[in-house]
Amino acid sequence: MPQPPTFLLLLLLSTGSALALRLCSFNVRSFGEAKKENKNAMDVIVKVIKRCDIILLMEIKDSNNIICPMLMDRLNGNSRKGIMYNYVISSRLGRNTYKEQYAFLYKEKLLSVKKRYLYHDYQAGDTDVFSREPFVVWFQSPYTVVKDFVIVPLHTTPETSVKEIDELADVYTDMKHRWKAENFIFMGDFNAGCSYVPKKAWKNIRLRTDPGFVWLIGDQEDTTVKESTNCAYDRIVLRGQEIISFVVHGSNRTFDFQKAYGLTKEEVQLPSCLSVPLSWEDELVSPFEATTGDTTLGHWTLSLKAHDSVT
Repeated sequence: MPQPPTFLLLLLLSTGSALALRLCSFNVRSFGEAKKENKNAMDVIVKVIKRCDIILLMEIKDSNNIICPMLMDRLNGNSRKGIMYNYVISSRLGRNTYKEQYAFLYKEKLLSVKKRYLYHDYQAGDTDVFSREPFVVWFQSPYTVVKDFVIVPLHTTPETSVKEIDELADVYTDMKHRWKAENFIFMGDFNAGCSYVPKKAWKNIRLRTDPGFVWLIGDQEDTTVKESTNCAYDRIVLRGQEIISFVVHGSNRTFDFQKAYGLTKEEVQLPSCLSVPLSWEDELVSPFEATTGDTTLGHWTLSLKAHDSVT
């Protein structure tokens, strides 16, 4: 499966864009012991994480619970300005011996976890749809206008993508009833394109046919790094009038991580985990990152206004 880029959601913490809360999604393919020992790969993974205030990591294969603690050591060991990361991680998910985990890494100064829940995929007449059930996390921040938002991650199995994406509508209904939350972000590697989700299949996906769900990444976008593939596998979907109202439309830009980090094609392919770092629209330049101009790979941004800035 082609390696997807990292996606960025940008939640503004001040109306002047001086500070921003950045949400990312990163499929670190086969992230286990072998990759942990690959110094070059780990250096790139840590660089990507440091560009984000919250990042969803997918495809973690860690039976010994060493990946996230190791990342915390790397992120917090030489922390500048007291920036400390924390994390929440799911149990190992999968139907057979193959297991993966979802993890959210986030900056403690900006965010806290309100609740977490592993969705129980046991609906009557509709059992065990998800290959890896969504590990749903409710975040809150004192700095954003949207004070709290629920992130629903999903990494589908390609052959069952249509059914799994459709089932996210049931996840929304369940979580809204369970938590009384209003603002939802669905994000991850949906495998939502090309042969996995052909055009004729969209009419069977409630997450698409229900106009209450707003899709930020179009079907014609290329979210892969493989030159021979042009598919919108990775998606970001919003639900909730408040969070939708503050989106800055068109705030998307591509970024070529190979060029930015001076990597050869061999270096990009062999670790099989390198993903797109983040860049910014000209009007959304962060004090921590600057845009590097026109490049070839994509990520997408979401912007929300806020009352206060971080002190």
